Amino acid sequence: MTVMDDWVTAACAELDLDPAEVSVPMVLDLAKDVAHQVLRPGAPVSAYLLGVAVGRGADPAATAARLSRLAGSWPVELDGTAPTG
Repeated sequence: MTVMDDWVTAACAELDLDPAEVSVPMVLDLAKDVAHQVLRPGAPVSAYLLGVAVGRGADPAATAARLSRLAGSWPVELDGTAPTG
């Protein structure tokens, strides 16, 4: 097991969740997309939003894909940075 596996297992036990239902690669891919295409602090917030949506019944993979597509279409300023809002 890796440290990530150990952490997910322990966190799931703490929250009474099944670690088999946690797709670490999917969450990390979403975080990468948001961090690189929108802004770095948006990555953990987006992972949280994914969790809220899934908790309300949304499909995890479909929701992560929607957020990744949104990040991929996020406008970039001419200097290569995301616009400030």
